Amino acid sequence: MQVSRRKFFKICAGGMAGTSAAMLGFAPANALAAPREYKLLRAYESRNTCTYCAVSCGMLLYSTGKPHTGLSGYTGTNTRSKLFHLEGDPDHPISRGALCPKGAGALDYINSESRALYPQYRAPGSDKWERLSWQDAIKRIARLMKNDRDANFVETDASGKTVNRWSTTGIMTASAMSNEAALLTQKWIRMLGMVPVCNQANT
Repeated sequence: MQVSRRKFFKICAGGMAGTSAAMLGFAPANALAAPREYKLLRAYESRNTCTYCAVSCGMLLYSTGKPHTGLSGYTGTNTRSKLFHLEGDPDHPISRGALCPKGAGALDYINSESRALYPQYRAPGSDKWERLSWQDAIKRIARLMKNDRDANFVETDASGKTVNRWSTTGIMTASAMSNEAALLTQKWIRMLGMVPVCNQANT
């Protein structure tokens, strides 16, 4: 039985020893309160890299269950894997456990209901989006790029100078990539002759 601290002392003052009172179940609520279990005790911990900028800070991600290996989102512990906490990785050689406000707030957009989880396509004139597989989306993008380049590639300018440029399609590259990946991306873009290039990096 949970009693207040004041009532516990009244019981003891009435002639009953404190230990006997405790054995009978009479004790202050604070005395019997168990320490709260650490929220990450049974969580699955994994390491990742923040996707916001080219600094590439390290993250520790904590989720329910282990990453799925079969059906999307399900784990071997009969629960849907869900990320519920993240923090900076103190062992990361770049960030040493630090995260900027955007990286620290990544939990909100990861679990956002409006987060896009798969490619979607809206046909011209349509008012709704259709879900596509990654394979179909990549094939469609490649086909549209090829058609546009074939129709608008310019080999020489008005004066006859070789320019080999393709200016009707542009690309925006991701910021959280290694220098090697960035170099390969640039080589691929320039090889195609693409002129409009943008990078979302904020550093």
